Amino acid sequence: MSDYKFLQLEHRAGCATVWLNRPERHNAFHEGLVAELTNCLVRLSQDAAVRAIVLAGRGRNFCAGADLAWMQQQAVADYDANLEDARRLAWMLRTLAQSPKPTIARVHGVALGGGMGLVAACDIALAARDASFGTTEVRLGLTPSTIAPYVLGAIGERAARRYFLSGERFDAEEALRIGLIHEAVDGGELDARLQGLLDDLRSAGPQAQAHCKRLLAALRGRDPFDPQVAEQSARSIAEVRAGAEAREGMAAFFAKRKPGWI
Repeated sequence: MSDYKFLQLEHRAGCATVWLNRPERHNAFHEGLVAELTNCLVRLSQDAAVRAIVLAGRGRNFCAGADLAWMQQQAVADYDANLEDARRLAWMLRTLAQSPKPTIARVHGVALGGGMGLVAACDIALAARDASFGTTEVRLGLTPSTIAPYVLGAIGERAARRYFLSGERFDAEEALRIGLIHEAVDGGELDARLQGLLDDLRSAGPQAQAHCKRLLAALRGRDPFDPQVAEQSARSIAEVRAGAEAREGMAAFFAKRKPGWI
């Protein structure tokens, strides 16, 4: 466990699970939770012993978005105070999305507003079949601004247009169809499926995984027929092949043994 007030942190077999721990408030964001989560993600991203980061929620729900009391405070604050508050939330989401570690959202109950942003910012998302999602901000006269880059990247503009504008909730089947989550399983099977995925992630080279994430970011939105893209991809694999981790991985494969990172 950890000394965080609004989080619980567990380490097991190279995996760090970060539990949002405000179950009485459905793990809704407020200033303290945002600050702790940012700090925790920075520390875990820099920890060589951590192979993967799981984001989960205590209680009945994953994350219900912004805390209503916190939102009331911002409603009477001036523009500068609102800007600083929004920047802290945006930086937390950026920290999650840019972590060099594989990140997994373990979703149950609701993932609304900022909670859906957390799901979209993770590399992989698993959800219980009875989970529900939504960008409900417009129903309060607000917009899903800080989460928009990540939700747009996950579900595409067409689906984002519908759900940003309607604010309607949708189920795990729809989340799977539009690409927000990768798998939907029965609630009782969620942790077993998560464990299987973590086993797969631990079998891969950590430096290769971090390189994959940098490569995907570098290629986002680029024309695949651009000669510079071809050159960049060639340089990418050459850089990896010349590294010690790739040499160990290939040597282990041909020797029919496990590589040193397992």
